[in-house]
Amino acid sequence: MEKTIKVFAPATVSNVGCGFDTLGFALNEPGDIVILKKNNLNKIKVTKITGDKGAISKKMEENTASMAVKHLLSKLNDSIGIDIEIRKKMPLSSGLGSSAASAVAAVFAANKLLNNPFSKNELLEFALLGEKVASKAIHADNVAPCLFGGFILVRDYNPADIVELNYPRNMYCTVLYPQLKINTSEARKLIKKNLQLTKARRHFGNIGALVAGLNNSDYELIGKSIVDEISEPFRSKLIPGYFDIKNAALTAGAIACNISGSGPSIFAFSKNQKEANKIGAEMMLALKKKNIQGKVYISKINPNGPKVIG
Repeated sequence: MEKTIKVFAPATVSNVGCGFDTLGFALNEPGDIVILKKNNLNKIKVTKITGDKGAISKKMEENTASMAVKHLLSKLNDSIGIDIEIRKKMPLSSGLGSSAASAVAAVFAANKLLNNPFSKNELLEFALLGEKVASKAIHADNVAPCLFGGFILVRDYNPADIVELNYPRNMYCTVLYPQLKINTSEARKLIKKNLQLTKARRHFGNIGALVAGLNNSDYELIGKSIVDEISEPFRSKLIPGYFDIKNAALTAGAIACNISGSGPSIFAFSKNQKEANKIGAEMMLALKKKNIQGKVYISKINPNGPKVIG
């Protein structure tokens, strides 16, 4: 039985326009690395965190990775001791599922360390409970694609019921991360609790059409369907120059462009890497006009999710 394991878990884009709390997909980069090592203390300890500039708590009950592992071990009724090291390789409060990546990497690593007693479906529950520490709510649109890879539809909660969607394997995603911080729990408070019937009808139509567009590699339908009736009208106000950035992406040839999760990251789809690079450059130019620094990530959709790297 292994005593130490290192796992990478990827960033994710959630909501995907019309899929508030129901749609998400995994990226190839960035992501988080979590290292688990057995100890003889019979307790879970977060021993080291790097890349967070001191922002993340090492207290077991306040950390997404350690709480995810705690729930896994509780299910096994196992008092094994585990040291957890977290290497943040992605920005915090970025709208890219940073807390979800840590939780997923931790439970995936713990499961491997214990000779795989749980399936991925069972690991989802533990990762969701861990991620709740950061988001203050249970929502699987980051955790599920991070754990399973690919493009995920969350059909329902209690328990979480996910559907793995087909999607164009050659589609690229450009993500612009403006160097701003948006707190997920605070951003959720901006969302109205009620939706007008006409907007709800358009929303339901778009999410169905997006799933069909993805399945059929119909880029025109994908583009028409990524419309956000729920969060974009409110969360866009937290991102200076958001609509200028979105228009720059669309003018550069993006199939669609919208906010990733709570923001401030913004994603855009394209048909190839050359277009993805051009879109990223134009989005960055629009951002810099607001005197805000940023970073661009470009990748296909990651089909695999977490992986052991050492």
